[in-house]
Amino acid sequence: MGETNWAGNQTFTAERIVRPRDLGEVRETVARAVAVKALGSRHCFNDIADCPGGVLIDLSALGTEVVVDPESATVTVPAAARYGDVAVQVHAAGFALANLASLPHCTVAGTVATATHGSGRRNQSLASAVSGLELVTADGEVKTYSRHDGVVVGLGALGVVTRLTLDLVPAFDLRQDVFDGLPWESVYEHFDEIQDAGYSVSLFTNWARDEVDQVWVKGPGRPGADFFGAKAADGPRHPAHAAGIPADNCTRQLGVAGPWHERIPHFRLDFTPSIGNELQTEYFVPVRHAVAAMEALRAIGDRLAPVLLTSEIRTVAGDELWLSPFHGGDRVALHFTWLPDEDAVRALLPVMEDRLAPFDVRPHWGKLFHRAADYPKLGDFRALATELDPDGKFRGPFVRRHVFGEG
Repeated sequence: MGETNWAGNQTFTAERIVRPRDLGEVRETVARAVAVKALGSRHCFNDIADCPGGVLIDLSALGTEVVVDPESATVTVPAAARYGDVAVQVHAAGFALANLASLPHCTVAGTVATATHGSGRRNQSLASAVSGLELVTADGEVKTYSRHDGVVVGLGALGVVTRLTLDLVPAFDLRQDVFDGLPWESVYEHFDEIQDAGYSVSLFTNWARDEVDQVWVKGPGRPGADFFGAKAADGPRHPAHAAGIPADNCTRQLGVAGPWHERIPHFRLDFTPSIGNELQTEYFVPVRHAVAAMEALRAIGDRLAPVLLTSEIRTVAGDELWLSPFHGGDRVALHFTWLPDEDAVRALLPVMEDRLAPFDVRPHWGKLFHRAADYPKLGDFRALATELDPDGKFRGPFVRRHVFGEG
């Protein structure tokens, strides 16, 4: 077929891609297929969306209607809608999503299925905003579920999600301030205070330098010119500023206030996001292990830095979604944006995971990792997947390896 993911490091091995025009065609395709997966924005760096020898379903032609319900403070969206497009319409109605990822380019269903997140001590993953969803199951039937049914973070293993309903909050404004050169001593001593300094806070580092390169603080007020020893940036910054990447595709900085959807993401919807040609990895550890986990990674910083464009440190509030990495409590997110050298990256993953193993580490489902984690509700999820898909038509190699422990 020759189709690849966003990064170009995964070539899909499905026989074909179909683009249904309505729900009936989705149901018919699923019911007839022996192996099938939904295809989102392709912003996954492993084979989670692949379907060897089967059918990939592209839902982008399935309709674009976004319905805001002011009475319930919810919005219902098609699965293939991009967060950036939904946000504009939600804002026009006087509402906001509580959080967004750093990239607004990804589809809602794909983002939710992998528990992708933004930042903020009190902000949960984007999947936590889902109050209900519509799912086409293995027999072609359409079923609806709530956030309490174990299906939200579904990894594509339960069926094809066609519509989702998301909780909303009143629209709000934020400013974005960037600071250079935060001493590691300040990070260790004041980590909680730093993460509480804004609605969303991100630290960028290569793990080898004596200080954190940048701190991005997104909040309603000015944090102050001296931020725990870091100095206010004298111009716009890209997360990989230290690698010489210009800030042209980044959202507005320098403390200029603007709508939530134009400040929470790091990157603008109308530009190529992030670096473009890159690989990604992300690990999550409980907040109580934040300092120890950072020290463990700094100890191998000289091995990480040559392969890194940048690394981001954030916090995400806990939830109760079955396969969410944040199930059971707040976590620190340790994100790595790599140069496009997959062999070098894969050689580092077991080393990093061994370093983080004492800290109850969990990887991001959609990025490169070596070993999956265990989850308290993993057995329940397996049972649900078996009930909804007894023949395993949604059970691609990724799910077989990392959910069912096969091979």
